[in-house]
Amino acid sequence: MLNLFLRCIILYTFLLVAMRLMGKRQLGELQPFELAITLVASDLVCIPMADASIPIIYGLIPVFTLFLVHILTTKLATKSIRFRKFLNGKPVILIEKGNVLPNVLKELNMTVDDVMEALRGSGYFSPEDVEYAILETNGSLTVMPKATSRPCSPSDLKIEVEPAALPVTVIMEGAFVGENVGKIASDVKPRVLRFLDSHSLAQEDVLMMLVAGDKVFLQPYVGNFLTATLETDEDAETSISVPLSKEDEKYDITPNEK
Repeated sequence: MLNLFLRCIILYTFLLVAMRLMGKRQLGELQPFELAITLVASDLVCIPMADASIPIIYGLIPVFTLFLVHILTTKLATKSIRFRKFLNGKPVILIEKGNVLPNVLKELNMTVDDVMEALRGSGYFSPEDVEYAILETNGSLTVMPKATSRPCSPSDLKIEVEPAALPVTVIMEGAFVGENVGKIASDVKPRVLRFLDSHSLAQEDVLMMLVAGDKVFLQPYVGNFLTATLETDEDAETSISVPLSKEDEKYDITPNEK
């Protein structure tokens, strides 16, 4: 029994490391050859995992071989466009200027239902709103909407907007995310603690806290979310104690009961 347990742990760990080295992708983003390697590798590992009479090396060597094959085919695909097209296929236009192309659907063995489902997944419910729809090599659908159907942007209205900052998670499930905190600023942790204290919250009361520039999104375990501005050290030195504004008071934020 112990031998079978150890075999499962070893084979699973080896497969996990091999798949991680092959690249981190979601299942829907896998190219056809990557999906084939994933399925074959999983099946090869299951054989010695389930049968103790088969040497464990019979599962390790095939997976390692598939890993080398994956590395080789990936390198060749980056060097040769022709080989890459042979391996992955090429993007295909399914909809052109609002018209679904029936001959392309026939070549790809797709139905109208398949196209409409992919369109809805992209946020469009009628082909007439689409200038071009392209089926990518990983099976996803990329949609270019018509100019009259695309969302209005600030540039269309000639409105100047500030560049957006990338939201970074600084607190997750009551604990600081050290790696992320170090990426923002050296003084961000004391600023965050002061912010929490000003709202009568402890670090352990926070489910999630995001910081984007000087903007804060905070979701406590108890109560509604809060958006606010994170004060700088200069602001803290010149600030005075004031009660919460009516805007802040509308959020039901209370610390966890200990």
